[in-house]
Amino acid sequence: DPDLNMHPFLFTLGKILSVELGKKKKKYMPYKYQHNYFSFLAPMVFVVFMQTTVIRFTILRKKWVELIFIILYNIRVCVMYVPIMGFTSFMAYYWLARCLESTWFLWVSQMNHIPMNIDYDKNLDWVSTQLAATCNVDQSLFNDWFTGHLNFQIEHHLFPTMPRNNFWKVAPLVKSLCAKHGVPYHCKSLLTAFADILHSLKESSEHWENAYHHD
Repeated sequence: DPDLNMHPFLFTLGKILSVELGKKKKKYMPYKYQHNYFSFLAPMVFVVFMQTTVIRFTILRKKWVELIFIILYNIRVCVMYVPIMGFTSFMAYYWLARCLESTWFLWVSQMNHIPMNIDYDKNLDWVSTQLAATCNVDQSLFNDWFTGHLNFQIEHHLFPTMPRNNFWKVAPLVKSLCAKHGVPYHCKSLLTAFADILHSLKESSEHWENAYHHD
């Protein structure tokens, strides 16, 4: 997902990109351990990344009204809670909440992306490109609630403006279309999807390490 591109400065992702990075003898992080540090480092970095990205976007696009509302919102939150909690307690609570939010978001969003085939654009058709880059997680009441319907990540990619609660309605149509044209439609359990993140990170680090030391 280009919105959450963490290669190569935080992680090395995919076989092709990892081998390419290794052959160039480039190392920005201890990739060998990236499957270990993903759980705690990625959420902390993402918190700072999102905060700075929002501010940067509003300034570059000259969205001055939105920038004013962002500033006023943060002032309002501080005015409401600092007198009650104290500044130190409020800051601890605020950033803890942000880290927990980021942890949830990264696991939910990356379970559909990191385990997939990460490569350069192959100029495939729109549907084939999206199906190669993402996968779904089994539907259930819990999965729908926990992921905010992002367990239907394939449909999210194909219909980015569709309300997420409607993805389940079009999923059977997408699946039948893929079967008709021989396009793989990947779907897995929630726990398998989470585990695949770490497995994929470990495999990518091994591809990088082999290329870095031996090619």
